[in-house]
Order: sequence, then C-alpha cells, then structure tokens
Amino acid sequence: MTPIELTEYRPLTGVGLTAEQAAALVTCDLVSLKPDPAGTWTLTADKGLVGAARVATRDADVELRIAPKLPIRRVLFLLGYAQNGLLWQRNPVDAREHLDLLPAIAFAFARMADRALAQGVLLGYHTVEEALPVIRGRIRESEQMRRRFGAPLPVEVVYDDYSPDIPENQILLGATRRLLRLSGLEATTRGLLHRVAARLDGVSALVPGRPLPHWRPSRLNSRYQGALRLAELVLRGGSYELDQPHGIRVDGLMLRMWQIFEDFVTRALADALTPYDGHCHHQDTGYHLDRARTMQLRPDLVYYQQGPGGRPVPAAIADAKYKTATTNGTDSDIYQVLAYCTALDLAEGHLVYAAGTGSAPRIHRIAGSSGITVHQHVLDLDRSPDEVLAQTAHVAERMCGRIAQLD
Repeated sequence: MTPIELTEYRPLTGVGLTAEQAAALVTCDLVSLKPDPAGTWTLTADKGLVGAARVATRDADVELRIAPKLPIRRVLFLLGYAQNGLLWQRNPVDAREHLDLLPAIAFAFARMADRALAQGVLLGYHTVEEALPVIRGRIRESEQMRRRFGAPLPVEVVYDDYSPDIPENQILLGATRRLLRLSGLEATTRGLLHRVAARLDGVSALVPGRPLPHWRPSRLNSRYQGALRLAELVLRGGSYELDQPHGIRVDGLMLRMWQIFEDFVTRALADALTPYDGHCHHQDTGYHLDRARTMQLRPDLVYYQQGPGGRPVPAAIADAKYKTATTNGTDSDIYQVLAYCTALDLAEGHLVYAAGTGSAPRIHRIAGSSGITVHQHVLDLDRSPDEVLAQTAHVAERMCGRIAQLD
C-alpha cells in the first residue's frame, strides 16, 4: 500500500505512482493529478475534501490522507457552530492533542456518545414485521395468504416493540463502526468506541445505500443530540465507500469542507440576523429564474422581513463560497448572485468567501437598468472564534442596511 499525505489545495510534486495507481486515483476523483516531465505526478487536493480514504483495485492500493488548510481547532469551531453551536462548548476538545482532523473528530464523538449512553440507552417504540409461531399484535392477512398459502403457522404479524432498536441508537452505532475502521486512532479513542458499541447491543445495523433513519429532537433524546449531529456528519462523510463497476473500491471518511463552511456561514448569519426582526431560510428552493419554473434556484440563505399586509418578503440573500475571493470577483459567483437578486426582486446580494485580501467588502455595481449591487465579503478564518463571529455579524448588519453603503 502506498501512503500519500496531502494538504488541502497545496500541490504535492514528484509523487511516484504506477499506471494502475494513477488510473485508480483519476477514477475515484478525490484529488487532481497532473503528470510531471520526470515521469512522476503532481497531486492536488482541490475537491474541497479532507480526511482519509483507501483506494484499491486488484493491481493498486493507495492510502490518501488530506489535511485541511485551516488549523484543526478552527475546523472544529466551524463544525461545532454549524451543529447548533453546542457541540464543542458542552464537550470541549483539546485540539492540541490531535494533529489530524479525523482522530480529533473520532475522540470528540466517542466521548460524547459514551457520556450520553452512561445515563442509560434510550428506548422507544418501533414497528416490527415478522413471522411468529404465536399471534402478537395484528395479523398481516395479505402477507399470510401470499407467503403461507393457507398454512396456519407461522403467522405474519406486525406489532410495536419497546426496545433500543430506534433511529437514534442506529445512527450512533453506525458512526461508531465507521470510526472504528479508521487507522491512526489512539488507544483511548478506540476503547471508548468499543464501549459505545457494546452498550448498543441489540441495535440493528444501518443498511448501506439507504438514507439515514429520521429522528426528531425532543426532551427525551436531548442528551443524545450533540453526539447524533456529529454522527450524521460522520456517516454522510462516509458516502465514498462504494464498489464501482470497474473494480475500484474506495473506503474511508472524507468531509466536505465547502459544506462545513457553508453550514457555518448560514448558521452564523441567521443567528446574527435574529435581533433585526424576520427569519431566515437555508437552501430556499421556492424560486425559479424563468417564468416556466424550470430553472430552480437555491440560495444558501434568504432573509425575510414582514412586508405589506404582514406577508414575509425577501429582504436579503447571501451565498457562501469556500474559495479565495479574487480582486475583481469571480465572474461565475457574481452571475449566480445576480440571478438570485433578479428572481427575488432584490437590489443587493452578498457573497461570503473563506479567503481573500482586504477586510473591506468589494462592491460590484451591475450595469444596466436593474441597478443590482453585489457585495463580496471575506471571512478571516485564522482569527479567534469571537472575531470570526464578529465578522459575520458585520455582514449581517450590511445585509440589513444598518451600515451605510460605500460609493
């Protein structure tokens, strides 16, 4: 197995790969490859993914490890705030003990899940359909006729069972097993994860390829909620486990940094906009660019205020971009926000970037009679959490018109 360690968006030159290894990496599309004149390769982790994955075929075996460009403590802050702002504050993680992102996340999840289960495994009702030698619950008459051809036993029944086999525990168990498959975990973390798995004895495993079971926050599962949100992040990040038809297997845990940044921006802006009357919609799909409603739009954040007659109307939109803002703006991003403003009948739109130069927003006034203005903001994620949140609050104030616009 060939180990390859990359840093997000930082090219690694002179990588020796066989033809089979290069073909496997091109096919899985986790990184970009470019041949070098010396017969080696330049690899760049430019897909917005961080984590670890093993790419294997019959003739090739490569282990990819992609570190985020941000310090681990900053990534944990973005993750935690996006998950309702409670993840790390209630369950502090000393990021200095973990130089890699995945071990840090695994440790945080293991400790949170272990603490939640220490108070007892949550029980609940779930529907069971099975064949029994005695009647329990209701007989499934159509199934009895179709499967048993008139035989009296066994009986096809359906009943509600009170047990630990509920969505909350299934999600925790799925994330635990996913994390146990990672390499590089400390013995303490593995011990906690094994203890979590043992406490969830009797819980059924998740079915690969199926959507995660739905759970609803409530008073009963309040002690589970932090661990559940992190578990869902782990399980959704594990979607790169697949058997491809051309014999390539990709198994690992890759987190989408662009999604983490987008979740953080929308959550932080929504919180900052709370004092200004109104409400926010994330990923609002209720708008289309054309009158035939065939070109659906999906702005990351739409801020609504009360309009005439008490009906909520769009007051501002924002779109998050996990990329570096250029001096003159990125054309495609500006076109995208221009489309949002046109469809929502707004005079201004806002782009929020993860990197760039300068603290003052760039302003792009669109030519023509529409008079639309696009504001380009940059968050300095290397700052402290309080400073980053202050930056998002500044963007929220500009979205509300509380800051005078510059000419």
